[in-house]
Amino acid sequence: MRTLPLTSAAVLGAAALLSACANAPGASDGVATPARLSPATGAALQACEALAAQFQHPATRLESAVPVAAGGLQLGGQPVAAHCLVKGRMHERKGSDGRDYAIGFEMRLPQAWNGRFYYQGNGGLDGNVQPAQGALGGGPVTGALVQGFAVISSDAGHTGPQTPYFGLEPQARLDYGYQAVAKLTPMAKALIRSAYGKAPERSYIGGCSNGGRHAMVAASRLGDQYDGYLIGAPGYRLPNAALAQLWGAQKWAAIATPGTTVRHPLNPNATIPDLGSALSPSERQAVAQAVLQRCDALDGLADGLVQATQACQATFDLARDVPTCVSGRIGTCLTPLQKRTLAEVHAGGKATNGQPIYSAFPYDPGIAANNWATWKFVNAVALDPLSVGTVFTAPPAAPVNFASADIDALLPAIAATSDVYRESGLALMGPPGHEKPDNLLPLRARGAKLVLYHGVSDAIFSAEDTRQWFERLQASQKGRAADFARYFPVPGMNHCSGGPTADQFDLLGPLVQWVEHGVPPQAVKAVARGAGNPGGVNTELPANWSTQRSRPLCAYPSVARHQGGAPDNATSFSCQ
Repeated sequence: MRTLPLTSAAVLGAAALLSACANAPGASDGVATPARLSPATGAALQACEALAAQFQHPATRLESAVPVAAGGLQLGGQPVAAHCLVKGRMHERKGSDGRDYAIGFEMRLPQAWNGRFYYQGNGGLDGNVQPAQGALGGGPVTGALVQGFAVISSDAGHTGPQTPYFGLEPQARLDYGYQAVAKLTPMAKALIRSAYGKAPERSYIGGCSNGGRHAMVAASRLGDQYDGYLIGAPGYRLPNAALAQLWGAQKWAAIATPGTTVRHPLNPNATIPDLGSALSPSERQAVAQAVLQRCDALDGLADGLVQATQACQATFDLARDVPTCVSGRIGTCLTPLQKRTLAEVHAGGKATNGQPIYSAFPYDPGIAANNWATWKFVNAVALDPLSVGTVFTAPPAAPVNFASADIDALLPAIAATSDVYRESGLALMGPPGHEKPDNLLPLRARGAKLVLYHGVSDAIFSAEDTRQWFERLQASQKGRAADFARYFPVPGMNHCSGGPTADQFDLLGPLVQWVEHGVPPQAVKAVARGAGNPGGVNTELPANWSTQRSRPLCAYPSVARHQGGAPDNATSFSCQ
């Protein structure tokens, strides 16, 4: 396979050549050659305070518009340039449950605008208007606002007090799933036109976790509204993932230490069972070391990162490679029951009749990290029972009890509908057609681009699920998905950030280069967040790593392989 060294000139030139070959005229496979989109041009902000009174849009009320001086906001240790902060609400109404609902939002409009619009998808169950910074997952090098984009953020149609039960209100449920993005998008573009005297010339949407899901859903539902989609750790099968968490929690509970508890993450006065006692930190470290011993050198260098992920899945064997305890749990081995439980959870879970619940998870050293344990042992008890019971089933009801949840009954319930809830949890949350994503052919033809990334050790949304989606996309595009979509797995990274990894990277800049200049990304530099990092230190980095360790993130299916040279420098690797 061709080698792409990590030098900017070589990467850009080789990637452009790859794109040219893939788009050669005369192709007879029926897949359109993507159009070339022109670059955006910027403008100066013409109005700020006046927007609150002057801007008119259906079902929209601006509450305020105030200037923010340069340095009044920081992102990743960087001062943000002067901008206008606009806050407002759309579709204010009285819900069928008697509560007041609206789609709350804020927009940040740079004084010196680059001509681009960025929709910031937020995580979890939404419910809060996060600062519209355009922040990316993984301890970002930068975000959209710092780069000069006009950025919007929203609560997706409900606020904190409603969050536990908004899924019972039919319209709030739809807004959370996909309709809030569809309603906010044209309004935001109109507001930009009022502020700058022209509409955005290029529009992007991105986020991680549920924000990545929002971006992936928008690619299917709003393919004519955005030019670039930055999709991080997409929970595009969120109901399945949450149900797998409940299934896994029951498995962990069966081998956890009876009677032990930990504090509830959302209620300091409550406790939950200590499922982490089923697989202690030292035992997870034993698994991580076994993965490293078997797989670390597959990429050409034993450096604490497994970059040849797919090769590792074919090579690592949990039963064989992790020591088996012979005289009780001592922290450096697993009992046969622990091994069986971990293997079952990693396989994604199955109903009693053998029906798969969710995708399998890759084995990776990031299993030793705290974020992995939080999702598997804490959030599976504290958060997933809420989302499964009140949002993802039809009809939704009260939060389920993880210990007594009937998984066999809940699995069909996430695909069910009713007279009131006419879209199932799966249809509500997922991108239409994700089983065979032919509906992205028009998006491809008009020149829009998708960039996906996912932590290989994500414990809630599986990187394998994203990889399988990309393979289905590849099939639907006659093997030419790379013309408009690239997937970047992040070795060692947990859910959106963290773990023993280099998780500080900027994929938005490369996405813009691809959309507006025709240069597809193939190798993107990622840096570890060591001591002194302005974006926040990752305390789980191995002690023998350089504080400035860097690695290339390689577009799947290529792998970063060591070519000689300094082991902590990305330039010593190439994507092959």
